[in-house]
Amino acid sequence: MWKYEVPPYLSINPQKTAEELVNYIRTHVGNSGVEGAILGVSGGVDSAVVAALAVRALGPERVHTLILPDKESSLNDVRDAFLVCELLGLRDVRHIDITYIVSEFLRSAGTSYESAPKLAKGNIKARSRMVLLYYFANLHNLLVLGTSNRSEYLLGFFTKWGDGAADIYPIINLYKTQVRVLAGYLGIPEGIAWKQSSPGLWAGHKAIDELGVEYDLIDKALYHLVDLRLSPEKTSKITNIPLDVINNLVKRMMNTEHKRCGLPLPPKPTY
Repeated sequence: MWKYEVPPYLSINPQKTAEELVNYIRTHVGNSGVEGAILGVSGGVDSAVVAALAVRALGPERVHTLILPDKESSLNDVRDAFLVCELLGLRDVRHIDITYIVSEFLRSAGTSYESAPKLAKGNIKARSRMVLLYYFANLHNLLVLGTSNRSEYLLGFFTKWGDGAADIYPIINLYKTQVRVLAGYLGIPEGIAWKQSSPGLWAGHKAIDELGVEYDLIDKALYHLVDLRLSPEKTSKITNIPLDVINNLVKRMMNTEHKRCGLPLPPKPTY
């Protein structure tokens, strides 16, 4: 098991955490009366960790996986996705190129794959993957496992009704740095756990390009802002992260609050 150092306040007991999350998956799958679980494996650390936890909870025969690249996806990520499935002994692994699906969506909307706005097209990719996951979940009576972590969730760094849609979310309470710690305990290859994070919505898409800072700093900031409820000024002083970076993270959290709320219900009728 390789080591990954984190600040003391983000330190977790990986063995105990893994046991609790395995029980969480096993309990929810068992209580739902389904046959197993399904998730998308992207080649990144989050989906690798969730897949490993699911295998421990249910056994490889009850964990179904989809690998869903399109023509802009990184070939290295696809390779790593297959590697994770092989290492975990997963048996039902389906590889579906979604380029045609996305292209048809865009053509029906009066544009093309090449000319569609990058972000809008990327969100169609995420939502197409969600549709396929739920199709196979319906087909085989499965629960869909989400792979979003706490860092992404708090920043709204996911596609609403896309990769943000699932039945249960095993790692939603773990910051990205904590997911990497858990990956080491679960035997995920270091090259996968440490690779630069990418949502994979367009060619060369990297998380740092959108967020402006690496996850080790993001997690320090979020812990002080959210868990300790400190002001941006105090957070900046304690963490030595520039105040403009902290303020940008706060702004992102505020602007994406709608992604974390339930349905905004209208007023009740007047009688």
